[in-house]
Amino acid sequence: MAMVAAEGELDLGVPSCLRLVSAFLAMEPAHVLISLARDCGGGSITDRVQRFIWDHCISKADGNFHVPYLKSVLKKIIVEVESHGFEVLDELYERIAFYMTSVKADDSAEENSRIFKCISFLFPDDCYELPSCPKARKLVVTLHCSLNMLEGDTGRRREWPGDEHFLTSLEARLLPGFVATLSLRCSVWPSSLLLSEFILSCPEIFSNKSCFEVGSGVGLVGICLAHVKASKVMLSDGDLSSLENMKLNLGLNQLSTGVDTLERSDDPNLVTCVHLPWESATGCELQDCMPDIILGADVIYDPLCLPHLVKVLAFLLSRGKSLSHLCNRSCNSILSRRVQINSATSSSGSDNLDKAMDDGLNVEYASKKGPLAFIASVIRNVDTFDRFRALADEANLSVEDVTEKFVLFNLLPYLQSYPRSSVRLFTLTHLSN
Repeated sequence: MAMVAAEGELDLGVPSCLRLVSAFLAMEPAHVLISLARDCGGGSITDRVQRFIWDHCISKADGNFHVPYLKSVLKKIIVEVESHGFEVLDELYERIAFYMTSVKADDSAEENSRIFKCISFLFPDDCYELPSCPKARKLVVTLHCSLNMLEGDTGRRREWPGDEHFLTSLEARLLPGFVATLSLRCSVWPSSLLLSEFILSCPEIFSNKSCFEVGSGVGLVGICLAHVKASKVMLSDGDLSSLENMKLNLGLNQLSTGVDTLERSDDPNLVTCVHLPWESATGCELQDCMPDIILGADVIYDPLCLPHLVKVLAFLLSRGKSLSHLCNRSCNSILSRRVQINSATSSSGSDNLDKAMDDGLNVEYASKKGPLAFIASVIRNVDTFDRFRALADEANLSVEDVTEKFVLFNLLPYLQSYPRSSVRLFTLTHLSN
């Protein structure tokens, strides 16, 4: 049964209601909203649930919200309510009538439009001692991004083989075996979501560290790094338009951007954004940044780009100061906190925790010297990933899958379209260190 406030209305503070609003702001598919709305109403979309949706979602959608999405959501809600014999709230009827009669459909514009999404990281109640947990128990990141995954660019066109798992959302426009040319960078990808959850779940690793991201896209990972107070956040992308969009997103989240240079700054609130095509990157460009930690999300995708990516990673990982202090204190505190939290909330989390402790996570990382890279990736093509490993080996880089070694909080429980289990987390280190 859904919890209610004193006035008998649904309460935004109840987890099921908060997830519904968060899913709406993140523009989750309409069927996901229907499922979450049923949870709020004890199995059906009652009058109170409709009123909640109107008050906290539909009525608050400003002029930047994507109208075709609003129309789709309203249609689904109305059909769901009518099919169960409930009366539809007048405001919902009136709003969809307005959209149908006053807003002219433009399919071509819809195909290429950019929209605003809000990704809400929802911290469990047990996270009150976590440094990255805001007092409001949630961190909301506003992003200007592509509506569909065919729109956006990374500085070059990329061909992807038809892959049923990867192209699920493109089935209507792609035939099996068709080679799709995709421009990806202005979309929010699963690996960036997991890397963001990692940063927010383990802030001790990144706090007071100089961090550099390759292929930063919309800037979500950089915003999370700034939230956990990395000493320096440097973001890069190979496409100038993506870079400008990234700077817009940083501004939307109250972060300032610096000049386009990798020189380190003493301003802890400054995020540096640089144009860095991997194929033309030189040591002269990279030598001034020398980060403690390098990050990348879904950057292992195109065999033609991999030699250039590995070249950049090898240069950054082969130099820099020792990070032996990274886990002596940090990993011990992470593990002790997981003991307290996971033992009370999740048996599977405890199992993962036991594995992490058995593997001696703190000892392993304490023994490493030199910069460290965290790369999150969905392995869509095994041959491509094997090619990456081979190139890394030639460059004297060690690649290790550490997905099971870190116990992360599920901070995005409402994102049912986020295939969390398909993302792998890897560390890269230079063997000379």
